[in-house]
Amino acid sequence: MKQEKGSSNVFTDVNVPQSALYLAKAQLAHQISTVIGERNLTQTEAAEILGINQPKVSALIRGNLDGFSSDRLFKFLNLLDRDIEIVIRPPY
Repeated sequence: MKQEKGSSNVFTDVNVPQSALYLAKAQLAHQISTVIGERNLTQTEAAEILGINQPKVSALIRGNLDGFSSDRLFKFLNLLDRDIEIVIRPPY
């Protein structure tokens, strides 16, 4: 079997347009899910904190990020008492 080394972005590897944006949103969603888990919040409790309904929390946790902008995900992290630091650097 032939193997190919992938990049650090799975979305690039499968030719998804705007792959950097999808990776960033996936990383933000992962952080949100991690905080929800660390706090042992139910989806209903998380929904109340985030100002959305429980089905949207479920979608977010499952990685269905359609309808969630990166700005909205940043806001969710702030509502979960997380500070955000953006670092800009040349690509590897």
